[in-house]
Amino acid sequence: MKASGCILSFLFVFSSISSISLALTDAEASFLTRRQLLTLPEGGDLPENFENGVQLNMEFPNPRLRRAYIALQAWKKAIYSDPLKTTANWVGPDVCHYKGVFCEKALDDPKLDVVASIDLNGADIAGYLPAELGLLQELAVFHINSNRFCGIVPPSFCRMKLLYEFDISNNRFVGEFPSVYACLPSLTYLDIRYNEFEGCLPAELFNKNLDAIFVNNNRFGCTIPETVGNSNVSVLVIANNNFEGCIPSSIGKMRNLNELLFSNNKLGGCVPPELFQISNITVLDISSNSFSGIMSKSFKIDNVEEFSLANNQLTGFVPESICKLPGLKNFTYSNNFFNGAAKECVPTSRNDIVMDDSSNCLPDRPKQKSSKECQAVVSKPVDCSKAKCGGGGVPSKPPAVPQQPPKVETPKPPQTPHVQPPPVHSPPPAPVHSPPPPVKSPPPASPPPAPVHSPPPPVQSPPPASPPPVAAPPPDDFVLPPNLGFQYQSPPPPMFPGY
Repeated sequence: MKASGCILSFLFVFSSISSISLALTDAEASFLTRRQLLTLPEGGDLPENFENGVQLNMEFPNPRLRRAYIALQAWKKAIYSDPLKTTANWVGPDVCHYKGVFCEKALDDPKLDVVASIDLNGADIAGYLPAELGLLQELAVFHINSNRFCGIVPPSFCRMKLLYEFDISNNRFVGEFPSVYACLPSLTYLDIRYNEFEGCLPAELFNKNLDAIFVNNNRFGCTIPETVGNSNVSVLVIANNNFEGCIPSSIGKMRNLNELLFSNNKLGGCVPPELFQISNITVLDISSNSFSGIMSKSFKIDNVEEFSLANNQLTGFVPESICKLPGLKNFTYSNNFFNGAAKECVPTSRNDIVMDDSSNCLPDRPKQKSSKECQAVVSKPVDCSKAKCGGGGVPSKPPAVPQQPPKVETPKPPQTPHVQPPPVHSPPPAPVHSPPPPVKSPPPASPPPAPVHSPPPPVQSPPPASPPPVAAPPPDDFVLPPNLGFQYQSPPPPMFPGY
């Protein structure tokens, strides 16, 4: 991810920026972040009636569209690179015809048009989010994934009381978990994967009425909060972070859970048997951690299709109750220390299930560990009945909060005159769903099993009124983030008239 991100060219006039997308150095990303911090008002929010102090010499159909104009123009000024010229027609008072901006009738007054949705997915825009975006108080959908935005999510987003889908994935956002999640009462879909967030997951996150949480591929650490069992989500993906400690036993209370991916973290201890009692789960991946001990013999995950235990330190016997699960299509338990497996769990005995048992301690099976490797672990079995870790473990200390960068005066970009283009007439569609950020999963330590994938949400973005400029091929050192293949059906838009 360090090779992908925002772009800032210090040597060219911004109006002459070409369609070539360059990688961002850490110094340039820090520059953009500091630039945002310098523009944020105290507390990160706008003063009351901020819009009344903005003088505009143009007419608007209603005050809400006037507020939207102020917000979008502030955002345009915070954009440093727009190689596809997505915001080129963000000129004049007709904000409902701005590309990527969609209006609907206000929920409280059907006579008024308001900005209800923003979709800038995949626009390759570099910049930051200004506090003025909080003026978009009727916004229900905010999708900006697969761009090069930097900095933080301003606290002013708390004004968006109707915000339903929030997708800022595949950018270069930094800091702790965005606190605005707690002040958005309508939020249902939260996607912040593939950024540079760090710290702990807030315990209150799992008390929110969310349907999907994607926080994978960041720098989060600490333990998984015990409150995870309170969540009603159907999809939870925290893979590819630095989480440690145990899986809380409260996870067994997540009765709505369909897909759970904890892979590639630093989790350990025994796997709580409660995890295998979630009857609705279809995808379960706890691979590439440090789980130990023997497996539970009771499995009620009858709907599971993709199940991976690979790359851990599990021991004992693989029971037939796993391999007889009625919906199972892919079961991977490679690179552990299992020394026995039921006949039904031997790959050669099944044609209807893809299995991988390599790199274990199984007698008479190919591609197993050496007896020396096996003896070192199998001779010291872990008694999970006496394990003290199962309720989330001992919380680790959160990382120290970095000091705010010093205030430095930075030169403003040269201003270029705006030329009014012909209006672009595109019908305002219903709120759109995010496309998956393109990414590539880290390779496992042993021969790769059939993958269990993080479910990215699909999107049907409206076609542009005219073909956008074609971006030049990326340079050789440009690294695209990985694409985890499952398709997650994003929750439907709010069932309100007009939205």
